[in-house]
Amino acid sequence: MVINGLQKLTLLDFPGRTACTVFTGGCDFRCPFCQNGSLVLRPESQPSMPEEEFFAYLEKRRGLLDGVCVTGGEPTLRPDLLDFLKKIRDKGYAVKLDTNGSRPDVLRAAIEGGLAGFAAMDIKTSLPRYPEVCGVPGYDTAPVRESAALLMEGRIPFEFRTTVVRELHRAEDFESIGEWLAGAPRYFLQQFRDSGDLVVPGFTAYSLSELTGFLGIVRRRIPSAELRGVG
Repeated sequence: MVINGLQKLTLLDFPGRTACTVFTGGCDFRCPFCQNGSLVLRPESQPSMPEEEFFAYLEKRRGLLDGVCVTGGEPTLRPDLLDFLKKIRDKGYAVKLDTNGSRPDVLRAAIEGGLAGFAAMDIKTSLPRYPEVCGVPGYDTAPVRESAALLMEGRIPFEFRTTVVRELHRAEDFESIGEWLAGAPRYFLQQFRDSGDLVVPGFTAYSLSELTGFLGIVRRRIPSAELRGVG
C-alpha cells in the first residue's frame, strides 16, 4: 500500500475509537471543492511512508490506539486495499473505511470479509447533479446508489456526510438527498472550509443559520441528521 500521509491521532474521525488516519493518493472523482487537491491530482508528488513504517507505528501505539481510519483520495481504488485492511485487523485494530461510493464491489468485499467495522460515505449532492459536483461529466450514479443501498442494509455501523458549498448546493438538493437516504441512522452536513489546496479555488461556505435551514429540510426524512464542523 502506498501511504501518502498519516495523522497520528484523531479523537473525532472514528466514533467511539482513539484512532490514527491513513491517507491514500488518487481519486476517480474531481470534486472541485476537494480539500486534498494535491493528493487527488498529483499523488506522486506527495511524501510517502513505507508500509513497514506504518505497522511499526501501530506496534508502538498498541494500547493507546484502538482504531485506524483509511481515507484518501479514494482508498477503494488501491488494488491492495483489502490486504492492507486485513493486516490492520490482524494487528487487533478496528478499521474505518472512508469512500466516495464509486467502487461498491470493494466496499462489499471489505464488509463481507470483516475487514471494515465502520464506513463513511461522502454524498456529494442530489443524484441528478452528481456529475457537476463530483467533477465527472456524464457520471453514471449507479455505483454510488449501490454503495449507499449496501450501507443501508446495516451490516456495519456507517455514516453519510455532505460537505456543503455555497456555489454548488441549494435547498432542493437536500430535499432530494432526504428522499434518497430516508431513515439513515447517521447523516452529517459539514461546513466547507478552504484548505488552500482545493482542486479548483474560489469556493465559499454557508453560514450557520443557512446550514441550519438545510438541516431542517433533511430532517424531514432523516430525523437523526446533524451539523458537523461548524465554526
